[in-house]
This record gives sequence, C-alpha cells and structure tokens, in this order.
Amino acid sequence: MTLTHSSLPATGRLVAPRSARRGFTMMELLVVLAILALLAGLAISNVQGIFGGAQGQTAQLFVKDSLKAPLFTYSLNMGGFPSTAEGLNALITPPGEKADRWHGPYITESKIPLDPWGEPYQYACPGTHNKNGYDLWSKGPDKQGGTDDDIGNWDSPAPATNK
Repeated sequence: MTLTHSSLPATGRLVAPRSARRGFTMMELLVVLAILALLAGLAISNVQGIFGGAQGQTAQLFVKDSLKAPLFTYSLNMGGFPSTAEGLNALITPPGEKADRWHGPYITESKIPLDPWGEPYQYACPGTHNKNGYDLWSKGPDKQGGTDDDIGNWDSPAPATNK
C-alpha cells in the first residue's frame, strides 16, 4: 500500500481504514445488550409460567393427598378430626384435654409446612364445603381467602352465601 498525500488526513497522521480497526462502537454494544435483555425477559416470563403451574399442583397435592392419611389416622385415634381451634398443629402436638388418646405426631415435620406462596394452609372442621369432614385449603397466588384461585380439598365451589 502506497501512501499518497490524499490518504493522509488534515492532521497529518495516518488513519487505518475502518476495516482494520478492532472493537465495537458504543451503539453496537448497546444494541447487543438490548437484545440480550429482551431474550432474558422472555425466558424469565416463560420459566415463571412453568413454576406457577407447579406451585398450584403442589398446593393441590398437599391439600387433597398429603394430609389426608395423617388427618384420618388422627380421627381414628381421637374420635374425630381436629377442631378449627386446634387446627393442623394437633397433628404435631397433643391437644390439651385429649392428650391421653393422642398417638402422634402424625406427620414427620416439626411444623406444618407453608403453601408454595409462603402462607399457612387454612383448616376448618366442620368444613363449609365438606360438611361431615374438614376443609383444607391454600389461599392461592393472590394470598386472599375466598377468591377464585383458592385451592382446596373440595371438588366444586362453595355455595354462595348472602350476608
């Protein structure tokens, strides 16, 4: 390559052609970062959707199956399910005056687990949905009781009540 007077800039220094320079411009880096952020956002939203479904299934499994055997064993030993006041803690510690018949603990955990959204499971006996048994439910992702996203051990929605 021969240098002529026309290839020298006004400063007199030699400037390499654009193709010979290495690196990226700030604008190119910003475009790449924006694309990566967009892809990460899409991936995170898809993962949350997958785990959201798993949380609902976990809560449903807990309220319909996991505590069924411990509650029925308690019922056989004690002559009935724990009252609403005694709650699920009766599966771990003997309730006051019934301690002589209690053969627990009925679950292996040292405390009742929380639902997938970090809230305590709700328990009522007798139940609103299961009149001759108990209601066990999670308040669901909105963490509000009595809403459509509640996950309970019943198959149909609760009867409407007028207050």
